[in-house]
Amino acid sequence: MHPIEELAALRNPLPEPGTVTPEDCYADACEQVAEQRKKDALHLEAASDDLRVDPLLLALDDLKTQKEAVDAEIRRLLAWGREFHGGRPYGLEELAHRAGYSVSGVRTAYSETEIRQVAAQIGREPNRPRRDGAKGGR
Repeated sequence: MHPIEELAALRNPLPEPGTVTPEDCYADACEQVAEQRKKDALHLEAASDDLRVDPLLLALDDLKTQKEAVDAEIRRLLAWGREFHGGRPYGLEELAHRAGYSVSGVRTAYSETEIRQVAAQIGREPNRPRRDGAKGGR
């Protein structure tokens, strides 16, 4: 297998037998992954040729960008759960457990920046006013 094809296989693993429901769709799921691998390999090859960058480094850059986007989304969801949800915010322990944070990590995960983003995206202000000493923008 060519290194780019190996990278595509690592980025698009085949489903384990028994993990596809209904079971008779397993072959279709494998076929979809094989198609995605081909597309991913073509994309990696074209991008690495165009940018003259190693395909592994491109794949890592791509994952880093995805991780940063997911982290930002988690911060916005935490802000919504603590600042915008109903009459009472979600508990720190439950949010920490679900987000993979510590309780203190949830308290400091989001800032006024995320609160403003949430307010703009949902079209309303937080349920509770922020304290004067609230943490500033990220």
